[in-house]
Amino acid sequence: MADILSIPEWATWKLVNLLVVITIILLTIFLARFVDRLLIRQFNIVSKKMNVDLTSYRVVRHTMVAAIYLIGIMIVVNLIPSLETLSITLFASAGFAGIVLGLAAQSTLSNIISGISLAAFRPFRVGDLVTIKDEYGRITDITLRHTVVRTWDNRRLIIPNSVISEDAIINWSIEDPTVNWPIDIGVSYDADIDKARQIMICEARKHANSMTFSQIKKYHPDMKKDEVVTVRVRELGDFAVILRLLIWVDDRDIAYDTGCDIREAIKKRFDAEGIEIPFPYRTIVYKKDLQAEVSAIEEESVSV
Repeated sequence: MADILSIPEWATWKLVNLLVVITIILLTIFLARFVDRLLIRQFNIVSKKMNVDLTSYRVVRHTMVAAIYLIGIMIVVNLIPSLETLSITLFASAGFAGIVLGLAAQSTLSNIISGISLAAFRPFRVGDLVTIKDEYGRITDITLRHTVVRTWDNRRLIIPNSVISEDAIINWSIEDPTVNWPIDIGVSYDADIDKARQIMICEARKHANSMTFSQIKKYHPDMKKDEVVTVRVRELGDFAVILRLLIWVDDRDIAYDTGCDIREAIKKRFDAEGIEIPFPYRTIVYKKDLQAEVSAIEEESVSV
């Protein structure tokens, strides 16, 4: 009779334990999502009253959510005897299993440490315009594992934090957002360089995004008036004189479109003013014509 009763008691204990584990898992997921939403709401309220750094906030938010999940996993492991024994064995063992786990977690730990470092030293912040891995875009999120960049063509570039921490980054937004944007245009060797320079400067100053001297002085007090828009001879090429126009714009996000507009305006003015923008010239000599020319030269030398 005792043996018959022991089976239901064992099954009941297993069932209760299973229900507890499921409950803890559900509570962990609920608590993590609740804390995540609570922090988002709190940030929205606080940011209206004071200047809160979005980058540090997101790293703290992701860290707290990850900590809740970690605590939940540890509780579940302690409730299951087999998993508890396995975890103790893995942590206590200094053998091959520990080495394998350490190597497997190396990349993850490196990304987490790099994420915390990015939040602490802040080479860029959420919302900054950056160039990473020859990709230009805006930082939209910084997690413990990776950083998300929305590129100019609306792609999402997800880069591990450990990769970013080892690579050079161009931050267009930090400290001074203004950009001295180059526009290269080639003119023929017969063209009047001074006239071409005057046209390029004139068209650049007409554009609405081109900064004025008074605007630039706010960011660069030592700037001289004749340095606002400049044209330099950058190169004497094979078939053209390359002139580089340098203009100031107040944000990198508008620099490319501004450069395209000014380049088009200069092209139209050059056409109207008779300044040639040359294209490459090639002289093609056919083999049969070359042979005929060599034969004529040989006959001429023999007759002489």
